[in-house]
Order: sequence, then C-alpha cells, then structure tokens
Amino acid sequence: MAIPPSSRPLSGQRILICRPEPEASRLADGFRAKGATTEVVPLLERLPLPESAAQRSLIQHIDQYHHIIAVSPYAARLLVEQLDTWWPQPPVGLHWYGVGSGTAQVLGQAGLRPHWPEWGNDSEALLALPQLASPSGQKVLLVRGDQGRELIRDTLRQRGADVTALSLYSRRCPATAQTQLPQSLTHFDPHAVVVLSGETLNNFIALGENSDHTLRQRLLVLPVQRVADRAAAAGFCNLCIPDSLQDDHIVAAVARRLSPGTCNDVHQPD
Repeated sequence: MAIPPSSRPLSGQRILICRPEPEASRLADGFRAKGATTEVVPLLERLPLPESAAQRSLIQHIDQYHHIIAVSPYAARLLVEQLDTWWPQPPVGLHWYGVGSGTAQVLGQAGLRPHWPEWGNDSEALLALPQLASPSGQKVLLVRGDQGRELIRDTLRQRGADVTALSLYSRRCPATAQTQLPQSLTHFDPHAVVVLSGETLNNFIALGENSDHTLRQRLLVLPVQRVADRAAAAGFCNLCIPDSLQDDHIVAAVARRLSPGTCNDVHQPD
C-alpha cells in the first residue's frame, strides 16, 4: 500500500540535527518517520562530573529543601540516578520543577510529580510559575551543569529564597565537530538545522561561518525567542521556534516551514 503524501510531509527534505546525544538520534527518528533525510552532528556534549563529598551531601540532605529545580532533561536524569542511590523512596513534601515539559517528563517518570510552565521552555517561563512567586525564607536546590545562565538563581535570591546550586555535569563542544559540521553543511546541504540552545548556536556560528556562504540563509530551529533574537542579531533571517521542545512539536514546526508555498526567507518564528 502506498504511503499517503500527507503522512510524509518532509519527503525530500534534509535536516541537520546539532543537539547532544541521545536526544539527537531520537529526534532524527522522528524526522525520518515524516520522510526527511537526516544527519546528526552534535555541537554540544555533556559529561557527568565526578561525585564529590559536597555533591553527595546535598543529595543525602535533599529533604531539607522546599523546591528542587532541574534545568534540563539531562540534569533531571542525573538527579534521578543520584536519588535512586541514596533515597530508596523519594523524599516527601518537596516541590519538584522542570524547565520545560521534557525535563518535567523525566522527573515524572521517576514518580516525582513535577511542576513546569505550560507555556514556554525557558527560565523566564519557569520563574513565572505561581509556586515560585514568593519563596522568601525557603530553600531551593538548583540542579544544573557547571556553567550557564544565572537567571533562576539570581531571581529567586532577589525574591528572598536561599538558593544552592548542585552542578552535576559539564558541557563542551565535541572535538569532532570542527571537521564534521563544515563537511555536513557542504555535502549534506541541509534545508534546516536544529540548534536547541544558545551555546549550540555559538558553536554553530564559530564552526560554520568560514565554510558555508549560505549559513545565515538556512532555516534554524531554535528553542526560545531569546536565542532566536541572538541568531537574528548575528544575521540569520530564517528562524523557527517550535511550540515546545518535544520531538513531535519540533518535527511539526519544521514541516510547516518547509511545506510547499511557505516563505522561508524571513524571520518567522512558529
């Protein structure tokens, strides 16, 4: 039986995915299911930090905190692994949060019943939750990488919270990306590039701008308006922001932008 064209809206489209593994390969499966050809060139890799005495103590005393915030799905996964080691049963009475639905899903799968912003995938959206509006005198554990934005920490401290950062991983650009990205841009010649963090965008520009004269005309899939604004300021004019960072929403946003008759030469976030 022939597959209806409507079920493969990305047939003939080439999608380059620059997010870390394993999320990159999972997203590639979603694109291929809709007919696209994909390549994966991660421009960011995450490495768990060695367990320290301070890190171990924070996990062992996590029940002393009111709010536990994980900033990414990877942070949430590492946190869940630590909890499994030191807490046979999750501590009760805590408020768990994910920055975005994907992070919340990881926590939810561990039985933690997290909060997350219904609209938005960034720190600003999380900070707009009513549960975090008045944390004065409350203890907050912020689970994250060893670098990144300080907006959540600084804002909650301004609101009177006692915020402790728990760094569980580091980030870096893979050494292989320096050769893989230029080759992919030249030979694979993608119609769209998935770039789902500000740090990934920086690496994409640094590694691609001297090898691809069409770099700033390519469709970029970006996580939030803040990162899209940075891309626009750098000269990119063909930008797309999915409704959320769930794989199916990313695929659907790209399908809308690359469908016949869609104008792809202007800044037009989804």
